[in-house]
Amino acid sequence: MKSNPPTNPTRQNAPRNGDQSRAFCKHRGGGRSPFPTGTSPSLLLHTLSTPSQFSFSSSSSLCFNLGHPKSPIFPTMNAFRLAGDITHLISILVLLLKIYATKSCSGISLKTQELYAVVFLARYLDLFTDFISVYNSVMKVVFILSSVAIVWCMRRHRAVKRSYDKELDTFRHYYLVGACFVFALLVHEKFTFQEVFWAFSIYLEAVAIIPQLVLLQRSGNVDNLTGQYVFFLGAYRALYILNWIYRYFTEAKFSRWIACISGLVQTALYADFFYYYFLSWKNNAKLNLPA
Repeated sequence: MKSNPPTNPTRQNAPRNGDQSRAFCKHRGGGRSPFPTGTSPSLLLHTLSTPSQFSFSSSSSLCFNLGHPKSPIFPTMNAFRLAGDITHLISILVLLLKIYATKSCSGISLKTQELYAVVFLARYLDLFTDFISVYNSVMKVVFILSSVAIVWCMRRHRAVKRSYDKELDTFRHYYLVGACFVFALLVHEKFTFQEVFWAFSIYLEAVAIIPQLVLLQRSGNVDNLTGQYVFFLGAYRALYILNWIYRYFTEAKFSRWIACISGLVQTALYADFFYYYFLSWKNNAKLNLPA
């Protein structure tokens, strides 16, 4: 009498489709992890030796996530997202270093900083209503407080506000605010208060750098810290594009197309700056932008 073949422990222990958000590695088709909890070492070695497990097809993907899916402190996220957040923080630290160490905001657009303050205040309306993780909440608080602090320093600090290039920073940024808000009312994922303001913040962030780039082109010469600040600010959004590409191929349902398209527009605005920044780095010369 023949015995029934043993069940495949990989399929037996794999998370169900409804548990996709709790898996480290998500398959686009079924949401199952190739290395479930409780897998024996012999089965793990056999799985590693199977080429199909590591193919870059539409049905499977390599695990590239960091953190723990059940952690309320540091949840699972891919490396591109984490690198983008770190780069964004570096850009803010560089700007704060310039302001507090040199007591100067020369070359920095107050209009752009005001737009970023509006962006973060509009985007994080859910700070006290929706808890995702400690990491997420801390990042929201940091971005809001830092943007408001920078605007306050450029407007109120006695020493810092004297160096503000008011004559060069004349871009009418309120037109951007009005246009982005109207566009958010027309194009959004859901017609709710928070979703409309989330879309508004995404659109506004895509064009918030325009007053800064205009100021730098008018001034011509760019000091080192200002150049580093703009570079890291642009690099952060470029890393987020890689994050969205990764999520598209690893998540069963990906619907952040508003953020994707806006991110592409935002990164494209940095193209000219990146070109001259690369030439400056290559030639070991001071960064100069054409008027």
